[in-house]
Amino acid sequence: MGWKAAEKLIRHWKILRGDNVMIIRGKDKGESGLIKRVIRSQNRVIVEGKNLVKKHIKQGEGHTGGIFSIEAPLHVSNVQVVDPVTGKPCKIGYKYLEDGTKVRFARGMNASGAVIPRPEILKERRKPRPTSPGPKDTPIELVLEKTYDEKSGIGMPDL
Repeated sequence: MGWKAAEKLIRHWKILRGDNVMIIRGKDKGESGLIKRVIRSQNRVIVEGKNLVKKHIKQGEGHTGGIFSIEAPLHVSNVQVVDPVTGKPCKIGYKYLEDGTKVRFARGMNASGAVIPRPEILKERRKPRPTSPGPKDTPIELVLEKTYDEKSGIGMPDL
């Protein structure tokens, strides 16, 4: 039995991977943790060490079976980002600073209005880019080859 896709997907996500959130509904209500994964196709998030369920895994080649505790996804409406100043759950708003940068800030009844920084984990790629050229990559010699000279007009296509 698996999760079915959400009927109405959230377009603009305000909760990001690596955010510190508090669970506001469910069996772990009042506990906080970091978001481990965001599942946008289901409008769900996985919080580190929270919403644990028992999973029965059959023994197979290379691994042993047994009963394991894993983190189950929570619906995004059941979590709220923690205000960095007050430590209470709050809503998220967006505003522009004087220098023109767009930032997230804490908003709501008891919110401080402090800026909520983007998590550092978002700067790291989950799948690192390959460093060695593959079979379909253009060789660096061809990339650096000069094909157009602006002064003489050599290499200009006939239009």
